Amino acid sequence: MKSIKIFLVFVCFMAGVKAQKLLIPMDFSQTNHLKAYGIVYWVLKKGVNVEWLLNYRGGSFMFKYFPEAEKRMKIKGVYYEKSTPERVLQIYATIEENNMDIVLLEKAAKIAVYSPPNMQPWDDAVTLALTYAEIDYDVVWDEEVLKGELSKYDWLHLHHEDFTGQYGKFWASYHNQEWYIRQQMEFEKMAHRLGFKKVSEEKKAVARAIKKYVENGGFLFAMCSATDTYDIALAATNVDICASVFDGDPPDPDANDKLDYSQTLAFTNFKVYTDPYIYEFSDIDYPPSFEATAPGPEKDYFTLFEFSAKYDPVPTMLTQNHVKVIKGFMGQTTGFRRDKIKKHVVILGEVENGPQVKYIHGSYGKGTFTFLGGHDPEDYRHFVGDPPTNLELHKNSPGYRLILNNVLFPSARKKERKT
Repeated sequence: MKSIKIFLVFVCFMAGVKAQKLLIPMDFSQTNHLKAYGIVYWVLKKGVNVEWLLNYRGGSFMFKYFPEAEKRMKIKGVYYEKSTPERVLQIYATIEENNMDIVLLEKAAKIAVYSPPNMQPWDDAVTLALTYAEIDYDVVWDEEVLKGELSKYDWLHLHHEDFTGQYGKFWASYHNQEWYIRQQMEFEKMAHRLGFKKVSEEKKAVARAIKKYVENGGFLFAMCSATDTYDIALAATNVDICASVFDGDPPDPDANDKLDYSQTLAFTNFKVYTDPYIYEFSDIDYPPSFEATAPGPEKDYFTLFEFSAKYDPVPTMLTQNHVKVIKGFMGQTTGFRRDKIKKHVVILGEVENGPQVKYIHGSYGKGTFTFLGGHDPEDYRHFVGDPPTNLELHKNSPGYRLILNNVLFPSARKKERKT
């Protein structure tokens, strides 16, 4: 009889453990926000669904208890809480009564980063975030894109890239540098191998292929110059905007009158700068790179919009954070001039009372695009040749959280709760 009682107690104990859930708070109690995203991605790869608790304690995550997950969080330094069934019901009730909601994450997204195969003299915030969070990704470039291999991936990030074929407009300052000469030779070699006479024409074809990827349901994310140069390339499909130092012949003198804004995803009514001595692509960027108008790190901030979690889950997911005001950071494209953004595009973050919009999102076809201005959220001015940011020193970075929100976004589906 005693052994039966012990067995029943053990069964009840195990049932209670099984009913428990692991909560990863994403408010100020979290010890490592960036690693927490990696934990969620790892859990999804294990085939376990994750509840994303929008606006609850900074956008927390919750999933069923299993010992391996608890052990991993201890090893990675991620703060978590065990939640009993009663506590879970309390959480659900709090969410139901407030501007909060639950989105179910069901599957780890297959991720690609569009990046040149060889080392460049700058790093990329997204690949830094993915590597630090231990989230898997593949690197693709022009050949893979034009062969249609993007269809293998759920989410695509555009590495710091110039889709106009002007090599980042670094010509004035760096055209005699070994890395610049090597890059131009490699890009020209690739363009010729793929059947294009000019790098600019090849990059336009790549931009159109990526647009098709989005139209077919892909999730596109870009930062810095990969945002505006992408749309510029689409608008300039049938016009030469490159100076002779880039492609051997002068740009069309009427280039700005021939831009086709109907082809772009996010921006409209912009004008391009064809002068190779101007370190800027167009008047989309604000503040312009050639004007020293940045307020400086002490005064530069942008604010995230607060959306209705129950009615606008997508922008709510993309803006989950433990703070709403985030320190600004510059890049070749620092932000977007408000009057150059198409009307259907959702503004996620902006500099209040000013022309600069920092963070935007929109839909095209079956897919979406999200653009974030600036180069590195934890390096205010990141120059060519600067060392990469050590994210172990910035593991609670609100700016890097915006990047990782986007990584989880393709895994989400709206959940009907049964409490």
